[in-house]
Amino acid sequence: MTIEILVPDLPESVADATVATWHKQPGDAVTRDEVLVDIETDKVVLEVPAPEDGILEAILEDEGTTVLTKQLIGKIKAGAVAGEPTLDVPAEAESSPNKRNTAALGDETNEALSPAVRRLLAEHSISAGDVKGTGVGGRITREDVEAYVKEGQATPAPTAPVEAKIEAPLAHRSEKRVPMTRLRKRVAERLLEAKNSTAMLTTFNEVNMKPIMDLRKQYKDIFEERHGIRLGFMSFYVKAVVEALKRFPEVNASIDGDDIVYHNFFDVSIAVSTPRGLVTPVLRDCDKLSLAEIEKGIRELAIKGRDGKLTVDELIGGNFTITNGGVFGSLMSTPIINPPQSAILGMHKIADRPMAVDGKVEILPMMYLALSYDHRLVDGRESVGYLVTIKELLEDPTRLLLDV
Repeated sequence: MTIEILVPDLPESVADATVATWHKQPGDAVTRDEVLVDIETDKVVLEVPAPEDGILEAILEDEGTTVLTKQLIGKIKAGAVAGEPTLDVPAEAESSPNKRNTAALGDETNEALSPAVRRLLAEHSISAGDVKGTGVGGRITREDVEAYVKEGQATPAPTAPVEAKIEAPLAHRSEKRVPMTRLRKRVAERLLEAKNSTAMLTTFNEVNMKPIMDLRKQYKDIFEERHGIRLGFMSFYVKAVVEALKRFPEVNASIDGDDIVYHNFFDVSIAVSTPRGLVTPVLRDCDKLSLAEIEKGIRELAIKGRDGKLTVDELIGGNFTITNGGVFGSLMSTPIINPPQSAILGMHKIADRPMAVDGKVEILPMMYLALSYDHRLVDGRESVGYLVTIKELLEDPTRLLLDV
């Protein structure tokens, strides 16, 4: 019995998606609930599992193809075992309207190769006969081609020089063109939208991190033993941000048409850099969380972001964003607002600098703070007051406990 592999229901407001990665090739054995293919949207990556045991009969939509909800992208022969004959993959590929044409390699084994393998062979100018297949029946898999290239056995096809005196000094130069991921495209659209649709302004301040660093040094071992997680800086940042939002509700608000929407909850977006691009998962109800719960929540979101496991619900909402470029060594930046939010706080590298304290010069671990805000909603008084409040809370963390 043949079972169709369909694109799952896409999240709301997502019109289409892209076939990101096929984890199996035609002829490979599959087991129930094993991930067959990743479908990438501009928000999340959706995993499509195998509905039954069997073998992957055909791939109808190659990697990089744009697909719609419930579109047929492949077929499984349920109950079959490896080695049984399957449908001819190139014939299926030609019958699919979205399939891209792949240049013929002039090899008789071409017809048994999957579209992804043929594309890889063409990109590296490799003959299929040069690669030893480890798949079912000696079939060449994508991993075989990648291993062949990695071992350095593949060499680019020579190109005829136009002019020797020009080619020689430029022979070491090369270019690589790759399509933008859907997430990267979406990030670009959002950033451009923020620049064009908000009256964005950035104000700066600096904070002495020595009190928090001393506090962490004193209690980090006890904290980790008690809660099972390290005490970092982000929990202090989040606590200070939430307390400041309570005092300056305009920063926790957003503009909806001609209305201002004031939020009585505190959902903070945490900017996370992933291999696929920047995402801002949301930590909910931060005002009700302890330092340990904040640290655990941020770690969980970071791991999900790295592995591409974030859900749509974890990415939508958020009243305020924190981005920490300091982990990459950034000393100063002007972060861009995450619409429809009205402000974003940028944290930066902690660096020892000479500071004047009570008329004396001391070397202190200082960090720059940057608050970008929408001037249509937040005035200079509120923005500066908000940033100063965060500075005071971080320089005297006891105030976070006493609510003063």
